[in-house]
Formats: sequence, structure tokens, C-alpha cells
Amino acid sequence: MMKQRLPYILLLLLTSALIWLLLFWSPNSPDLTHLLKHNQSRGGDFTLSGNGGEPFDLKQLRGKVGLLYFGYTTCPDVCPTSLALMKIALGNMSEKELEQVSGVFISVDPERDKPQRLMEYANYFHTNIVGTSGSRAEIDEAARRYGVMYRKVESDSAVGYLVDHTSATYVIDKQGKLHTTLAHGTPHAEILKTVRALLEQSK
Repeated sequence: MMKQRLPYILLLLLTSALIWLLLFWSPNSPDLTHLLKHNQSRGGDFTLSGNGGEPFDLKQLRGKVGLLYFGYTTCPDVCPTSLALMKIALGNMSEKELEQVSGVFISVDPERDKPQRLMEYANYFHTNIVGTSGSRAEIDEAARRYGVMYRKVESDSAVGYLVDHTSATYVIDKQGKLHTTLAHGTPHAEILKTVRALLEQSK
């Protein structure tokens, strides 16, 4: 019964987060930027499984600007907020810009985030966002490259355990290099400005 209800719970969480974001979001809201103090991100390529379980290599994004985000689909608030901001930024891009930009949602919860679920979750926000995950070793390698931290936290919530995680967005240039790290809560206008600056540089 719980398994059958999970999609509805997830949809309710996502819808609530998006409504909250659009109506009440303020740049001054509390965030988790303190997690970045240990950030040793250097960036680099990694291989995971993408939409539908197909192999995903970050090298596939060569020639595009990438927006990387580590999280998990049952995240109650942080992930939906960050992806909603990414969604709004992508939604303000032209068709030509969208051809040169891709979001990548990397799940650190592979036990629950299977390929189909990841694809549906990522596409809920924007079709330019790919949902990826992999083995624990593969995820840890990608996380290590970007200085991402995460850990399971036991909870009595309806979705079971939670996962504390770094909530930054990593901006990758067209050559596959880490350009900058955007802290949690970076306004969609700033995300858009950062991406457009990279697109302009590559002309």
C-alpha cells in the first residue's frame, strides 16, 4: 500500500514546493551554504546511468553548458526547490539556448531512485534535465570530484529515511570544466545570467 502511495506523495511534495517557491521564495530564506565550507570540488568526468538506465557519461555534454545537482527524489524540500529554480531558468531560455544547455540530476539514493522513477522526476521539472544514478562506488566517485557530501538520516517520516546532502548547483562549461558553484537558493535569474555568460563566451 505504501509503495502504491509513494508516487502521489512525491507529486504532492513537488507541487507544494513549486507553489511555495513561486509565492514565498526569498533570497534571504535559510539555506545550507554552510555545507560548502568543506567543498573541495575540482570537477571532472564521471559515468553513471541516465534516463531509462542507459549509460550516462558527462563527456556527452561536451559542447553544452551543464547544470549538475546531487540529491534524491524523495527529498522533501531542498531538491524540489533547487530543481524548480533550474526549471524556471531553463524555461526562460530560447530554443537555441536550450539546445546548448542540459541539467543533470544525480541521485545519491540509488536504493529507491530506480531509472524509471528518476526519469519521471527529472522530466517533471524540465525535459532538458537528465536523471542519473549508479552504483554506490560510481556515485561516490562523482561526489568526490565535486566535493559533495551526503549521508543517510533515519526518520519516522512517511517516506522512510532522509538523506542530508550538499545542495549546490555545479555549472560546467562546454569543455567539460567546472566553471563555478552556485549555492543553494541562487535565484533563477542568477542561474540564467551565469549560463548565458558561458554561452556568450563560446561564440
